[in-house]
Amino acid sequence: MKIRPECVPCLLKRVIFETELGTHDKKHQAKALRQACKTLAEDYDPKECSATLATRVHKRVYQTLQDNDPYAPLKQTSNLVATSLVPKVERLIHASTDPLRTSMICAIIGNMMDYGIDGSNAHPRILEEVFDTLYAEGLGYDEYPRLRERINHATRLVLFTDNCGEIVFDKIMCRELKSYNTRLHITAVVKGKPVLSDATMKDAKAIRLQAVVDQVDTTGCFAVGVDFSHLPTTVKTALKQADLIICKGMANYESFSETPYKPVAYLLRTKCNAIAVSMKLPRNTSVIKVYE
Repeated sequence: MKIRPECVPCLLKRVIFETELGTHDKKHQAKALRQACKTLAEDYDPKECSATLATRVHKRVYQTLQDNDPYAPLKQTSNLVATSLVPKVERLIHASTDPLRTSMICAIIGNMMDYGIDGSNAHPRILEEVFDTLYAEGLGYDEYPRLRERINHATRLVLFTDNCGEIVFDKIMCRELKSYNTRLHITAVVKGKPVLSDATMKDAKAIRLQAVVDQVDTTGCFAVGVDFSHLPTTVKTALKQADLIICKGMANYESFSETPYKPVAYLLRTKCNAIAVSMKLPRNTSVIKVYE
C-alpha cells in the first residue's frame, strides 16, 4: 500500500505516543518528534510503501530515545490480558459448529491490541471490555469460505503474526488450523527486532507458540510490517513453498500488498481510513479477505 496524506498525522500520533512511553523528559520527547518530522519531510513520497516510510520514522525515534523497545511494558501486559481471556475463547470454540472460523474471529479481535493510533485500544485492559461486543459483531467482511477451501487443499502455510496479546489468540488459531487439516505444515513468522507492539521471538517463546506450529522464524530485522530485502533465507524458502499465506494486521497488509505473493489471506481490523480505502472495505470492522 502506498503512503497516503492521512497516514502522516496517524504516524505522528503514534510517534508522540511512543516518545511518552520512552521518556518523561519533555526535551527528549521533543527531540525525538523533531527527528520524526525531519524524516517525514525528507522521505515522504506518494510512491513509497507506507510501512517502509513508517519503519524509517520509528527507527529514527527509537535511536533518538536510545530505547530499543519502548512498548515492552505494554507488550507484556497485552499477553497477560489476552491469556486471561483464553478460557472465554476456548468456551466459544468448544461451543462452535465451526471451531476454525471462531478461532479466526477471536484472533482478529486480538488485532485491537495496537496502541497509539485511532481505532485501537488505548490500553490492553480495554480488550476485556470490548471483546464480547466485537465477537457479537462478527465479521464485517467475510471470505472465510474461500479461505477454508484454500486451507483444505494446502500442505504448507506461512503465518505472519502481528501484535503481542493478539499472538496468544493466533496460537489457538494455529492449533485449530492443524486440527482442521492434519497435513498442514505451519511456519509462523514474528518480528526480527522489537518494533511497536509487535511480537518477537522472545514473545513467541513466552507463550510457547512453537508447541502448535512446525517452525517459528523471524522477519530478520527492524521493520514495520515486512522488509522483504532482509528476510532470512528460511522465510524466503517458506514463502516460495507456501500454498497459502495468512497475514495478521494492517502493517503486514501494507507490506504484502506491494508484492506479487498470492494467495494471501488478511485477517485484521480496518482501524484506519487509509487501509479501509485500499482494501475497499468499511472502516472499524473485522475482516477476512483473500487475494488470489
